[in-house]
Amino acid sequence: MSAAPPRQSSAPPVARPTLPNAYRGLENLHIVFWLLKDMAWCLVWRPLGLLMVPPTLGIAIVITWRSRTEPTELAHSLATVCWIFANSYWMTSEFFGFDTWQVLPGITGKQLALGPFLLGLGILAYYYLVQRPREKHS
Repeated sequence: MSAAPPRQSSAPPVARPTLPNAYRGLENLHIVFWLLKDMAWCLVWRPLGLLMVPPTLGIAIVITWRSRTEPTELAHSLATVCWIFANSYWMTSEFFGFDTWQVLPGITGKQLALGPFLLGLGILAYYYLVQRPREKHS
């Protein structure tokens, strides 16, 4: 018995944006810094956690800048910058004990991290609900 040949799809291939290999190494290093930051947060190792914020956030900003010509990558990279900023602020608020302070009625220091988290979600919502549908119709 011979196996049937694979069926050919009539649908055109979908173009998927990819990061150039030069960016992939930077992105992988970024993940290492991010994991070290979050591990330090989990273990309450304040010096290491704070030390990892600049390279983690910095590399995310560099990746965002380099991806600025690719709308999909740009939207996701901007959302990632917002996430890391919010996450780093939240960690810092816990490290220095102002996470439970009431800064506004019903809002604690930690909850201020919702601003950048929501900004990141807003960027992605705009991309998927407005920008991407326009790209598909162009």
